[in-house]
Amino acid sequence: MTSRELAEEFTDLWDELGVPHINEMLAKNVSVELLEFFVEYAEQFAAELDGEQLRSGLPNLLVIGYLIRLLEERVE
Repeated sequence: MTSRELAEEFTDLWDELGVPHINEMLAKNVSVELLEFFVEYAEQFAAELDGEQLRSGLPNLLVIGYLIRLLEERVE
């Protein structure tokens, strides 16, 4: 399975999850510190942009999360 196929499968699954399941998955896999960071970063990111800029910048925000995960794996 390619990285793209894996991402597509995951996002399809994510779209089907309800809030309780998403919260459970996050609690099991993401530290509170990282969640807090992304909440703060996303709020700052969104506050500085208008609608069109926000839409065009969202892929960058998603990639940041992916790159952080790659860095975590390399540091471990």
